[in-house]
Amino acid sequence: MRVEVLGGLERRRRWSQNDKARIVEETLAPGAKVTEVARRNGVAASLVFTWRRQARTSEQEVIPFFTPVQIAAVAASAEETPKLLPTVDGRVRSVAAARTGLIEIDLGNRRCIRVDAHVDPEALARVLDVLGRR
Repeated sequence: MRVEVLGGLERRRRWSQNDKARIVEETLAPGAKVTEVARRNGVAASLVFTWRRQARTSEQEVIPFFTPVQIAAVAASAEETPKLLPTVDGRVRSVAAARTGLIEIDLGNRRCIRVDAHVDPEALARVLDVLGRR
């Protein structure tokens, strides 16, 4: 029985997360071609496409975070001209039309929930939980 040991590079290369991120970032530059970036870095183009897909799916797993809040004061007298507040979808509404204690929660994608101070907290939590899963 004869055994031959071959020296040289390992057939399967290991890429660090930083290298993968750098290569994927190169492909996102304007005018960049995935095949050229892959060839330049010694990677199969199909593997670069896989890394790009994995990067997109990991971006979609967004962790909730706190956002800045703006508190608008209601006009003190009826003589003042009502101030106009822009909303997310471009419509404008007056501050005078807003009720006291109104909370507006912007969910993105042109979705918004408005509740007043008398909302049932458990019901609101259930609604936000359901909408958060979509």
